[in-house]
Amino acid sequence: MRAITVEPVGTVVGGRTEAFDDDWDTVEAVIRLDGTRFEPDALAGLDAFSHLEVVFQFHLVNPSSVNSAARHPRDNPEWPKVGIFAQRGKNRPNLLGVSRCRLLAVDGLDVHVHGLDAIDGSPILDVKPYMAEFGPRGQTSQPAWATELMSAYY
Repeated sequence: MRAITVEPVGTVVGGRTEAFDDDWDTVEAVIRLDGTRFEPDALAGLDAFSHLEVVFQFHLVNPSSVNSAARHPRDNPEWPKVGIFAQRGKNRPNLLGVSRCRLLAVDGLDVHVHGLDAIDGSPILDVKPYMAEFGPRGQTSQPAWATELMSAYY
């Protein structure tokens, strides 16, 4: 496979300065687009949407802690060992996170959001409006451990 080079479109400003797992619903932050690459019209029309999908990098994760094998999520032995691609932990190949958050406002190159689970300084790789039609079609399911893990996440 060939390497892919990605240049961040912006940075998270504000919100949390440390990564910890729960209570992201209390966090407000700003996604600040790179003013050397974008004009405010890059965000024209975004304010008509209620939510965003944001792709970002877990920039503070030490590459030596990346996990590619099965492990207990959050190191909880009560939950089964599952592979890195069966969980959403930050210690993953390519260090990419995907988050859905509420859009509060657009001001110039600043996108104000609520519930973005990225921390201050995180490189933003892409911002997309959330459209209901891109959500899952049909019934969804997940294991009980995932529901338990997520119970205090937002």
